[in-house]
Parts: sequence; structure tokens; C-alpha cells
Amino acid sequence: MTPIPQWLKDLVGRNKAALRSSAALGAEDSIKRHTLHTVCHAAKCPNRGECFNCGDATFMVMGDICTRGCRFCAVGRGRPLPLDPGEPARVAEAVKEWGIRYAVLTMPTRDDLPDGGADHFARVIEAIHQTAPGVKVEPLISDFKGNLDALKTVLSAGPEVLAHNVETVPELYASVRIGAQYERTLNVLAESKKIAPHILTKTGFMVGLGETDAQIKNLMKDLRAADVDLLTIGQYLAPSASHYPVARYPEPEEYRAWEAYALTLGFKGVASGPLVRSSYRAGALYARAKGLPACKGK
Repeated sequence: MTPIPQWLKDLVGRNKAALRSSAALGAEDSIKRHTLHTVCHAAKCPNRGECFNCGDATFMVMGDICTRGCRFCAVGRGRPLPLDPGEPARVAEAVKEWGIRYAVLTMPTRDDLPDGGADHFARVIEAIHQTAPGVKVEPLISDFKGNLDALKTVLSAGPEVLAHNVETVPELYASVRIGAQYERTLNVLAESKKIAPHILTKTGFMVGLGETDAQIKNLMKDLRAADVDLLTIGQYLAPSASHYPVARYPEPEEYRAWEAYALTLGFKGVASGPLVRSSYRAGALYARAKGLPACKGK
């Protein structure tokens, strides 16, 4: 196993300190009382304290069991539970109670549902807008097996951003992304922009899985060709020894170079760094794309 460099360990340690703030502790309490799932916890994200302090949070709706088994992911695979009709209202109440400014909604892949869970997802978006007007919502969707009607259902709920992660370079899809298809992922992003041009599109990918610099740059070109607006780039950290192994840990200057290159391609906002995740400071990235002031923390 490739050893984690000390500079990265130090960075993780500093981020964990943010979890002790009053804003972060209040968020944790709200999540428990409303019996909600967050990808912040399920994916073992090292940044959740920092995001909580800026009123950003990522809720995982439709349970925390995925029907696929991607080798990089910490979310459990198995047979999901039935949808909970009360979930949209509970998520919306938590958003209002917590004072969230920017809510990211993600989901485990639900291939067991005819529409992949799109209608339920749309109901959560609508509940948040009704209960907490002014809150921005960013759904991070599955590929819905390429079902464009399902995509239209989510977009019709009026989110500010539509996110769908490409995760890695196409050369690694067969070994890393079980059940996913690179071209299908690109098509989801491209079709979203065609269906709703006013809604920003966003994607993210990991590095450290064995990809080359040339493959990374070609991936970014493909994403811009699909008219993607926002991009995140972060280090892959294996959740356990049984997950896909880490091939390397790029140095911080490499992330800065990738960000600079992405901006030359025309992305409206880019977040690139070792601990960046797809929903990391999502509100700040949206604000950057819109030319708005970003949160500096509570």
C-alpha cells in the first residue's frame, strides 16, 4: 500500500479540528434528530467541519445502500430499503432549522427503481425550496442508466446546479467504476445543459488511481466539450484495504497546475486540491461562477 505523505496527514488533522466548532456540532445534532443520512459521514469526508461552518451540507437521500459496487466508494452495497415518503419534508426542515445556505443532495445509485429515484429526488428539491426559500440546491445524481426522462424530472424541480460525477479517466472505468459507462456519464452532463441551459452543470474526478497527466487533460477537454461549468479535482483516499489501491499522492503544485489548465479551457469554477471532494465548499464554487461573495466561515 502506498504510504500517505506527512503533509497530507497534517492537512487532514487541521480539517478535523473544524468539527469541534459550535456550527459543526449543531449540524451533527440536527442530522441525528431528523434521522437523516449525509454523504459527509457515509463517504468519510475529511472536510465536513469546514463545510458545516459555511452552511453547506450534503444530504444523502433514498438511504445509504447502493445497488452498484464501485471499488473506490465507501458507501455500502446491497439491497436498498423502500423509499421513505416523509424524507423530503424532514430534509427540508433540517435545512431550515440548521440555517443552511447551500444544500447538496446526493444519492446511492438506485437501479432497483424504475426511474432511478428521480421523482423522489425532485420532491426533496421542491420541499427545500418551499420550506426554506432562498436556499440554493445542488442535486448530485446517478446516471439513471441514461434515462433522459428521469433527468428531466430532476431538472424540472428547478435546482441551481445539476451535478453528476465522472469520477476518473475513461481508461480506468472498467476497473474502478462498476456498472458505469464513460460516454453515458458525459451524455448525462451534456443533455442536462441542453434541457435546461440556465442550470449550471458540475462534475468531479479523483486523482491517484493510476491515471496519467495526459489522460487528465483529455478528460477535462471532454468535459468542456459536454459544456460542463464547474469542476472539482481531489485525491483518492482508499476507504479500506479492500478498496481500490492508491497509486500515488500528487503534490499540491500539481493540483494548482490542473486548476490553471481547467480554467484556460473555459470552466466557470474549479476547486482542485488534495482534500477537495465533489461537494466540497459547493456554495463557494457556485458563488465564484456567479460572481458572488463566498462564505469565510462562522
